[in-house]
Amino acid sequence: MADVTERSRPSVRRIGSLVALLTVVVAGLAVHVLLPDTAATDIAGDALYAVAVYAFVALIIPRRHPLLVGAIGLVWCAGIELFQLTGIPLAAGNAFPPAMLVLGTVFDPRDLVVYATAILVLTIADTALSWGRAKGT
Repeated sequence: MADVTERSRPSVRRIGSLVALLTVVVAGLAVHVLLPDTAATDIAGDALYAVAVYAFVALIIPRRHPLLVGAIGLVWCAGIELFQLTGIPLAAGNAFPPAMLVLGTVFDPRDLVVYATAILVLTIADTALSWGRAKGT
């Protein structure tokens, strides 16, 4: 039983994604709770949200190419932002405030730029790390 196959061991990417996700959630909550509501904290929160989404996607599909992970993450973030145009997330947040942390409240086109930028940076970094792992470095 000491022989564990490569497939059954958690991947480096999966472990890294889990650590990143947990770290980013704590950082995001700290930004939300401890800092004043300013444009800078809004942008930081949006970037951290994108990182959390990317890390979650990489956690659940760790063997997929970073471009696919990034595309899924960007579609999720943009979808949530566009969903805010319906007013449903705002109503949900008013009824259950923690829902605001996942769904947001009101549409802001700047958020789409922040999400796209964060996802692009993550995808590039993840691709570089994947190449390094493939080469054994």
